[in-house]
Amino acid sequence: MTDTPDDHKPLAYDAYQTLADRYAALVDTKPHNAYYERPATLSLLPDVDGKHVLDAGCGPGLYAQIMLARGASVVALDASPAMLAQARARLAQDPHADRVTFHQALLEEPLDFLADDIFDLALATLVLDYVQDLGPVFAEFARVLKPGGLLVFSMDNPAATPYYYEIDDYFQVERVEDVWRGFGGEPVTVPRYRRALGDLLNPLIEASFVLERVLEPRPTAAFQAADPEYYDRLITKPGFLCIRARRAKTADARTP
Repeated sequence: MTDTPDDHKPLAYDAYQTLADRYAALVDTKPHNAYYERPATLSLLPDVDGKHVLDAGCGPGLYAQIMLARGASVVALDASPAMLAQARARLAQDPHADRVTFHQALLEEPLDFLADDIFDLALATLVLDYVQDLGPVFAEFARVLKPGGLLVFSMDNPAATPYYYEIDDYFQVERVEDVWRGFGGEPVTVPRYRRALGDLLNPLIEASFVLERVLEPRPTAAFQAADPEYYDRLITKPGFLCIRARRAKTADARTP
């Protein structure tokens, strides 16, 4: 594992460094990923053939691989060196590997190595929960997207908070912790931020995005077959939230 100074670590850096191998081994078939979040997120994507895609928080490279197979060129970012190593290994023998580049980068910091107005799509799956202040992140996505470009992201649904946490004030952005036991081996404590719905949507709107679709997915039949207990929970209670938003088409509509 590569050491990173504590003041430059994203919130869940240590957890993902620890989980990277196990996460990569199971991500194709783990029900929460394969049969819940992923079908919902993919349903929000446009045709990407010939398009330029930013995969922000690429993890082990599954979405990057899907985008390549659909004809896109991809810039894949992740804060975790271990996750990037998994992504590079996954795509090393991919026939379209010449259309992907990888960067270690923190979403909390400006993406200065990326030019303005270059991407048709920014994809951020299950990564924004580790960012405390979403405003600068959405502003950077708006900067690197072409006018009219799409942002598609998934994250924990704020409406799920009462079902999973005891909190004193729903309206506060606060750190919470989950213990992940579904990736084999020792359980890993994964910290993240929970927030009110307004603290998610208002920074998106202020960054010049227009909401096109809000999806609160339900688990698929394949999820039910793989994990009936969690299926029974998620078929009636919120879990993830998937959003598609479009950057304003006029440059002067962008929030400075």
